[in-house]
Amino acid sequence: MGSSTGEALGAQQSGAAVATRTVTLARMNRWAILAGYGLLAASTQLLWLTYAPITTQTHRAMGVSAGAAGDLAAIFPLMYVVLALPSGRWLDAQFERALSAGAILTAGGGLLRLAGPTSYGWALAGQFVVAAGQPLVLNSMTKVAARYFPATERTAAISAGSVSLYLGILAAVLSGGPLFDAGGLRLLLTVQAAVAVVAAAWVLVALRTPAAFGEDASVAVSLRWLWHDRFLWVLAGLLFVGMGVFNAVATWLDTILNHFGRGGAAGYLIAIMTVAGILGAAVVPQAVAKRDQRRALLQVTVGVTIVAFAVITVLHPVGFVAVALFAEGFVLLAALPVVLDWSELHTGPERAGAAVGFLLLAGNLGGVVLVLIIQGVIGNPYLSLGVLSVAGLAGLALSTRLPARVSGGTGADGPGPGGAGVRGAGGASTGGNG
Repeated sequence: MGSSTGEALGAQQSGAAVATRTVTLARMNRWAILAGYGLLAASTQLLWLTYAPITTQTHRAMGVSAGAAGDLAAIFPLMYVVLALPSGRWLDAQFERALSAGAILTAGGGLLRLAGPTSYGWALAGQFVVAAGQPLVLNSMTKVAARYFPATERTAAISAGSVSLYLGILAAVLSGGPLFDAGGLRLLLTVQAAVAVVAAAWVLVALRTPAAFGEDASVAVSLRWLWHDRFLWVLAGLLFVGMGVFNAVATWLDTILNHFGRGGAAGYLIAIMTVAGILGAAVVPQAVAKRDQRRALLQVTVGVTIVAFAVITVLHPVGFVAVALFAEGFVLLAALPVVLDWSELHTGPERAGAAVGFLLLAGNLGGVVLVLIIQGVIGNPYLSLGVLSVAGLAGLALSTRLPARVSGGTGADGPGPGGAGVRGAGGASTGGNG
């Protein structure tokens, strides 16, 4: 009797020691894990926009129309709309397997394009493979933070993940032309594939580290809860506007400014807007989380959107447009990690994958819709800029439906359907009203 009791006690102590070592290992490695994930997320953006800055060179090298070359990037938001929710659900049910698949698809698509660097067929096949993996990678952002980081560091981790997306976009825009000039499509695709392979291998190794913070396995992965979650629908509406505005500016700024005789500056202006967004995403989310001012930041964002594009319709000097787009980028791109952080607080880590999938689905859909709307009025630059300001007005109306604060609020800012508590202004977990 005494022997069996001692053995049971010893096994219990041994299990506790193993669990402690697991948590310690994850906490020690958490920033390395995040760095690998960030590189993979950046790779998805790099591969997505491979051909965007060199559309003219691409259509000549492949012998296809400029429109067909543009389609190599256009398939990504459309694929995201289709795959976002199934990917999120898979991540919530089997995180390691789903993210591993995303890493393999990203690297595999990058390598597939090398089978025929100047072949449109191989390029299209590779883009489809990468586009299939992208939702699995990007929808993991808040889950990586929730699994490996304590509550007080999760906002910073989500911000870092968001910054990696913008760095990938910036790298694609700035490196595409020089790499093509130095060695054609073969050199460009080789460099990008190498980055994707390193990132995928890093993540596959990192996923061998068990999570430091567990999830409630009893929470169902059905998506039925999502349809009745008013709070997430409001956040989705704001991302529809925010990502839609950014995609529309990136797509049509050159054409709009051409009407004012300043089209040649569009590439530099988009780069300025993106750099400003990287700075904003690096510092703003932590500041607003500490002060519990998430709604205020989102309202400032849509307010700046309204004013910036309304004033650009009147004042066209490149210097002024650069200042306006710097201010817009600083708050607009900082809003993404704020929204994703708030969604994880609301739903809890168990449903974070589905929540992020839903939100990014809305954002990508906004990108498609606003780009098409502006395309319809692109002959009139004043109407085009007016569409962007009106989108900001719609976002402002949506933002009024959000709770003023996360902690101590009622309704939407309380725990989500999974019953998870929320991190208050100081980062500690607090309860709320369901």
